[in-house]
Amino acid sequence: MSHEIASQPLWTGDYYNEGAGKEGLFDKLKEECGVFGVYGHPDAASLSYYGLHALQHRGEESAGICVSDGKEFHFHRGMGLVKEVFDKDLLSSLTGSISIGHVRYSTSGDSKLANAQPLVFKYRAGDLAVATNGNIVNAPQIRRELEESGSIFQTTSDTEVIAHLIARSSKDLVEAAKDAFNRIVGGYAFLIMTNDKLLVASDPHGLRPLSMGKLGDAYIFASETCAFETIGAEFVRDIEPGELLVLDREGLHEGRFDEKKHRKALCAMEYIYFARPDSDMNGSNQHSARKRMGSRMAIESFVDADIVTGVPDSSISAAIGYAEQTGIPYELGLIKNKYTGRTFIQPSQELREQGVKMKLSAVRRVVEGQRVVMIDDSIVRGTTSRRIVNLLREAGAVEVHVRITSPPFKNPCFYGIDTPDRRELIASSRTVEEICREINADSLAFLSPEGLITAIAGNNEADHKGGLCLACFDNDYPTRLDFDGEEKFGCSC
Repeated sequence: MSHEIASQPLWTGDYYNEGAGKEGLFDKLKEECGVFGVYGHPDAASLSYYGLHALQHRGEESAGICVSDGKEFHFHRGMGLVKEVFDKDLLSSLTGSISIGHVRYSTSGDSKLANAQPLVFKYRAGDLAVATNGNIVNAPQIRRELEESGSIFQTTSDTEVIAHLIARSSKDLVEAAKDAFNRIVGGYAFLIMTNDKLLVASDPHGLRPLSMGKLGDAYIFASETCAFETIGAEFVRDIEPGELLVLDREGLHEGRFDEKKHRKALCAMEYIYFARPDSDMNGSNQHSARKRMGSRMAIESFVDADIVTGVPDSSISAAIGYAEQTGIPYELGLIKNKYTGRTFIQPSQELREQGVKMKLSAVRRVVEGQRVVMIDDSIVRGTTSRRIVNLLREAGAVEVHVRITSPPFKNPCFYGIDTPDRRELIASSRTVEEICREINADSLAFLSPEGLITAIAGNNEADHKGGLCLACFDNDYPTRLDFDGEEKFGCSC
């Protein structure tokens, strides 16, 4: 029997599936999440807790951990931050040596406890738990087919599709999972757990990050390597695109569910914004890559100024790189209130607008009377950028020159990142000059796609040129992955 310790009902709407089908798949905000898995450690729940805490920046709406003791599941999920969802007593009740954990922002489905992960099910072979980071693009189509053939869905999350595909198969778990992964389309990193097995999979293009580490004899899996540092685990390698790992009592079994060799396309926003600066991806440290973005930005779009400041926290590294390249002093011109959430992943525009007003302050004694270069990682809607520029002006800056260390954000993302539809993306309908006026800056420049690729690659450019998804930035790059898995040039989304 599976046990869940919960202080809230499993749904908060008027009915269980409230929200399903009310909006199109690409009209809702789609954010990345964080996953963490453990196989073979007696204190798997506590390791997952600390690992999820290190991944908290990847999702702040809900958190959950499911643990297996070899016979049954023990799990808990809740709305809020990891430290709010779990306490010492809860963790001590989650006994077992196999676990998967999740921090979530709603990639699809509503923001409610019923959709919090890991999703846990009973099926013919026992217990099944699923956690994913990403988005299944063809989930609505598959869901309709499954419902027409008798499946009953318990959530509005697209992740539940994979559980139904596995449960309905007559094959064993591994073969059923292979078939399911070959059926779905999207960008994802999956952790799937039974009472005695852990399955780990990455989509055929590696759009979502996933790495493997070791702690003694135990295997650890995480969306970012910073989680390994937190628990003292050693990084082993990244999970390859199309790879399927199976861990059981006999050890680690390495295999693939997709035998085709696709172009690797890790989401460029991981380097630009999402990942913590102390994480490594594809052999590149995020802090170092962002410094190179700032340096490249200075080469492409130098402007004479008195100080350089970065929008905290994700743009600090790039601002340091810009300052080092130009010789203009770096100053702490903006201060972040550490007790507010990230505006990019707030669940509504109203909360996002309020968050901008609360999260930042300009340091008047630093910026007053100065020509300021403001470094930021991206402009999505433009509301945040305009507010920050005005903060600097209100604090006495005589000029504010904005430098964005990514290309213009033109296209909505299909694969699990928090972006609105194209109508809300300021760069999709305005020129750079028009955006500059909209955000009230003296000048504005974006990093070129070539500059971004070069900066991320560093000394390993040959290894990285084909390793990025730039779908949200530029229509001239091979970034659209159609339902047949073929790479297409341009983006018709």
